[in-house]
Order: sequence, then structure tokens, then C-alpha cells
Amino acid sequence: MLNNVGRPTRPEGTSGNVDLDGTFTGNKALNLETPLIFEQGVKGRVGVDLRAPKKVKNRLGGLERPEDPELPDLSEPQVLRHYVRLSRQNYSIDAGFYPLGSCTMKHNPRINEKAARMKGLGDIHPMQPVSTVQGALELIDDLGHWLKTITGMPAVAMSPAAGAHGELCGVMAIRAAHDAKGESRTRILVPESAHGTNPATAALCGYKVESVPARADGRMDLEAFEAALGPDVAGVMLTNPNTCGLFENDIKKIADLVHAAGGYFYCDGANLNAILGRTRPGDLGVDAMHINLHKTFSTPHGGGGPGSGPVVLSEALADFAPVPYVVNGKDGYGLQEHVSGDATASFGRMKTFHGQMGMFIRAMAYMLSHGSDGLRQIAEDAVLNANYVRVGLNDLLHSPFDGICMHEALFDDSTLKDTGVTTLDIAKAMIDEGYHPMTMYFPLVVHGAMLIEPTESETKETLDLFIGSLRHLIEKAKTSNDPDFFKQAPHFAPRRRLDETAAARKPILRWSAENDAA
Repeated sequence: MLNNVGRPTRPEGTSGNVDLDGTFTGNKALNLETPLIFEQGVKGRVGVDLRAPKKVKNRLGGLERPEDPELPDLSEPQVLRHYVRLSRQNYSIDAGFYPLGSCTMKHNPRINEKAARMKGLGDIHPMQPVSTVQGALELIDDLGHWLKTITGMPAVAMSPAAGAHGELCGVMAIRAAHDAKGESRTRILVPESAHGTNPATAALCGYKVESVPARADGRMDLEAFEAALGPDVAGVMLTNPNTCGLFENDIKKIADLVHAAGGYFYCDGANLNAILGRTRPGDLGVDAMHINLHKTFSTPHGGGGPGSGPVVLSEALADFAPVPYVVNGKDGYGLQEHVSGDATASFGRMKTFHGQMGMFIRAMAYMLSHGSDGLRQIAEDAVLNANYVRVGLNDLLHSPFDGICMHEALFDDSTLKDTGVTTLDIAKAMIDEGYHPMTMYFPLVVHGAMLIEPTESETKETLDLFIGSLRHLIEKAKTSNDPDFFKQAPHFAPRRRLDETAAARKPILRWSAENDAA
């Protein structure tokens, strides 16, 4: 940090109260305003010189472009500066604290990235002959073994490409199991505290989704669940720990009840990082559960990818797992590619190849570098950090549910009542303080929800500064009688408050000359 003792940071005699929007260029200090790349340059300017192509026979059969492509006309330095500036605007876990949670941003040790890029792994191709990828297949098989060991489950499907894809895999296995028994079940029960993808997945598989209410303590209402069970129920999809950041205390009884009714228990494993090494889902009666490798075992996921969602399966569902999968035979490792032989009960293929190799490598590196005691400590530290945040704020913000939370702390907006300030306004003000906002308005069972997941890798000092920043904003909202300050936030971001409704419903994701003219 620059030592400014005796070194004024502004001209003598000035207060610093200047119009922050008033620069001629729109730039702020060295934070430069960046127009679209098509809005820069001059027609005809080029950054490279290419030799004229040799005369070759045209083999496009009349499909040539009738006009020149619409490319920006820029010099090489302009191109370089444009992308460097964009990279500096990319807020990430490497830039600062990210309370949105491990589902989106989790610390990814660089040794895992290095392993994923090793020659022979980083350049592997899914269509290589099996004899040339024995090491890769062994790694997939080993990783599957450790996922089964950690969860206490006898089988695993490695191919699902992400968490929601894993849900689809699990529910398709449940459907295949019922079909094999000649049962036609039509309903799947989903607690209202579940992830939003759960009911979507059940509906995609043709099931009628029936919501189960939550109790006052934030957990699924067991009596309502039992009353909803019947011979037409295919299963239940439960998130544990749930989206309120709470462990479902009745989970074993839930499993027993759904099994007694002839259904299966799907557990959304997106929050496995809170119970890793502490509880095995297999011991709780779970039949299927996806594991977000990108959330629990490293790999950057922010912005929508890549993901990887292997699914562990109980003995009852193991035979219905999708192909392809790795087999370890007397001649080495191979692939069961088709629904035949030992895989005649499989519900089929849901992905072209065998899974996300780069993420398998990162997950394996994460496991090996931490060991069993380290994996257990990850869960303990994640829970400890979330509760540190909860206790640091609970005299100022209201927790809708009493007691210890798991890996994320949940608050509602009752503290802001009559201030004119909303959860969204607080989130925008947090951007000015240098934080990506936490999860807002989710879970839906809590009004004005603020869901804060600090993850296991943050220091006490980082959490103290975050708690102090949020306390400052909440106290200002309650005492300043100036809601406009929050309504106009963020004040210091390159872009001010955007029309989020228009951005969601009328997104313009691609430049075109027509949009530019409009």
C-alpha cells in the first residue's frame, strides 16, 4: 500500500467534493471508458498486412459471401488496449471477495489449472483410440471411486455436463427404474426451499411437480410431505443443505417415507461443500445425487461455465445409469459405449462423449492436494465462515430462521422497513464498496432475501471488512433518511444503475449494424 503520510492525495485547499461524472472523456482516473469495439477506429484502418492469396480453385460452389464481413477497422494497439481494458473490468474471485458463493465463484488453486493443462491431458481428444488414453480413463475411474467413497454410494455416472444436467440424469434413472417395474407414476414432490432447477427438471421428464411447504424453521414440512405421498409419486427432489442454508434434520425419515411409498429420493448435491467429509448422503438413504465438481472440488464457473455434474446412484438405480462409462477389464481400461451387454438396463446416452476431462483433472488435483482431513476441513471452514458473517450482522439484520446455519447466512429485509431502501438498493451500494453483491431475493420463501456465502477460503480480516462495509450501509439506510443515495447507486461504477427488466427481457447480446443504427 502506498504510504501517504505527509503526502496529500489531493491538491491543497480542495475538499475532494467534485463531480465524479464530469470528466471530458468519461474516464475516471485511470479507469478508462471503453466503447464497443465497433465504435472505435476509422473505416479502412487495419492492424495487420496479409499477403494476397494465391490463385486457387474456388470450391465453395457459389456460397461465397456477397459482401465484405462487418469487422471493426482498428490498429493493432487499439485491439490490444480494447481487450486489456475489458479484462480489467472482469470482477472475479481473483480480484476481490465474492459473497455470491461457491456455486458461482470459488477459489481455484493454480496447481489444479496447471495440472489440467499438462501435455497429454490438456490436448487430449475424445475420439482418440482407447489404447492411447489409458491414463485419462484411469483418472476418470479413480475420480469416480473417490466420489463414491465420499458420498457412500455404490455407483456413479461421470458424463453429465453440469448440475442441472446431473439432475436430469438422476430423474431419468428414476423414471427408468419405475418403467422397469411396470409402474406408471406421475408426480414428483419438491420442497419450496429447493433449487429452481429441481421442479424444472421433473417437469422436463414429464412429471407433475407438487410443491411441499416449508415449516417456520425453514425446513420441509414433514407432515405435509407424508400427506402428499401416494402410489403415483415417483420420488422427491430435496436440496440438502437447503437453499435457506439449513440442514434438513428429518432427512433420514424423509428417505424412509418415500421408499415406503415406492418412490426414490433425489438429493440436490449442489451444497455438498457444506457437509463434505462430515456426512455421507448414501447413509441418509439418498438414491441419486449430482455433485457440482465446479462448486465442491475447484474449477472456475462464473459466467455460466464450464460445469461438470457427475451423479452418484444407489444400488436400486445403478443399473439404469447412462452410457458411456469407463470399465476396467483384464485388457486395461475401456468404455461401455452402448446399451448392450452389462448395460441393457441403462436409460441410454445423454451426452456425446464421456464428461468434462479438464474438470475431472482439476477435481482430482483438488482431492489429492487436500487429502481426507483437508476435505473435511473445507466443509468445517465454510460453515465457520458463514456463521461468522451471521453473528457479525445479526444484531443489525434479521435472520428469518434461528440457530446455526450451514455454508451460507440468510437475512431478510425487515430491517429496511420504512427506510425507502430495498435489498436491491443495498446490493447496488455494495458495488461502490468494492463487492459483487450477494444472492438477492432467493430463496423465495424469505422476503427481500440476502443470502451470503463467504466460502471456506476467505480470511478473518476479509470477512471483518465485508461485515463492516455491510453494517455501514445498513446503518446509513436506517439513519440518514436519504434513500435517493441508495436509489442512485452505484455511484462509482463505469455504468450506473441499469434497467434490469429490459436487460432480462430485451437483451441485446450481439452487435449488428441494425442495432447500431437504431
